[in-house]
Amino acid sequence: MKTKAVRLYGKNDLRLEEFELPPIKDNEILARVVSDSLCMSSYKAAIQGNEHKRVPKDINKNPVIIGHEFCGEIIEVGKKWQDKFRPGDKFTVQPALNLKDNPYAAPGYSFQYIGGDATYIIIPNEVMEQNCLLIYKGDAFFYGSLAEPMSCIIGAFHASYHTEPGKYIHKMGTLEGGNMAILAGAGPMGLGAIDYAIHGPRPPKVLVVTDINEQRLSRAMSIYTPEEAKKYGVDLYYINTANTQDVEKLLLSFTDGKGFDDVFVFAPVKELVELADRILARDGCLNFFAGPSDPNFSALLNFYNVHYNSTHVVGTSGGNTDDMIEALDLMGKGIINPAAMITHIGGLNAVVETTLNLPKIPGGKKLIYTNIELDLVAIEDFKEKGKEDPLFAELAKIVERNNGLWCKEAEDFLLANAKKI
Repeated sequence: MKTKAVRLYGKNDLRLEEFELPPIKDNEILARVVSDSLCMSSYKAAIQGNEHKRVPKDINKNPVIIGHEFCGEIIEVGKKWQDKFRPGDKFTVQPALNLKDNPYAAPGYSFQYIGGDATYIIIPNEVMEQNCLLIYKGDAFFYGSLAEPMSCIIGAFHASYHTEPGKYIHKMGTLEGGNMAILAGAGPMGLGAIDYAIHGPRPPKVLVVTDINEQRLSRAMSIYTPEEAKKYGVDLYYINTANTQDVEKLLLSFTDGKGFDDVFVFAPVKELVELADRILARDGCLNFFAGPSDPNFSALLNFYNVHYNSTHVVGTSGGNTDDMIEALDLMGKGIINPAAMITHIGGLNAVVETTLNLPKIPGGKKLIYTNIELDLVAIEDFKEKGKEDPLFAELAKIVERNNGLWCKEAEDFLLANAKKI
């Protein structure tokens, strides 16, 4: 079986190549990837090469396939797993394998034959052994690709915790009915966090979302409106802090000066982390969600408040399998809709350039359909491109009917009509 895949050979060395996959073993599974959502974590792996914790040292000789937010279809099942998986099953993968002998190993970083940016892959035995191959029963592949980033958000919400005076017990999860702030929260992962905060099992009473980009904030407000949030008992506010003189005072005003029980930081900016620390309430939890590229990234923390006000700091890198199952369940029931995270569509040919330039490309998630050839295009540009290309003319009509969001109808049309790679 030949596959086309984007492989990492070293720092900033990504290559789209065609090569032969070996025959699968009795404990492996052959699969076709349909969609992969590009992640900043892949950018970090690409620029760090084999200095990245999850990337093997010998990638110059044994390159790895990148991409870890993927969804596809099982083609062939080895004998060991035939009682559990069948050809035709849709699937997604939880990349955090947590192997005892190699805790950093993950599809999309560490393996030669499995990663999201490929047409065909071989799923190794370790993935099934760790219960990380998840059957996906949804009807649109892109939702399966968004299950992994949503699981990271859900995991972060579960990792936050609070305490009771006089008791050495951590109550896991954000505070239901409390005050929550999501700083730098109008990007793609922030949108997912807003969705989960409002529609998830533990909504806050007050939710304040900040950003410094008015366009991102306006888009977020048009998708998750204060009116919608109010239906779930949440007072939602969007704040552009770019031109605010005293951000701390403004944010605290939404809590009558009490501070926030849960503060999420969605950008690795020193000043933002320190702001988050200053606006915490007693027993407040600062959740550092953003993953910095700099291993020496640090910020000042008020240890007086750690001691006297019981404030605490948590951080997570990815979600676990239960988080991913929850994400799939909530999407399947229509409780959350992470389609808002997607702002660009492309084919496998667009992966190398897009991944290496992710921080410079505005917007949210870049969704790749791995079996087509398509340069990266922003959804908001469909209408303009449709003046010369009937493919985009029709896609523009479809997404316009869906509040400007990517959807199953758009996916079906694209897969049926786009040029195959």
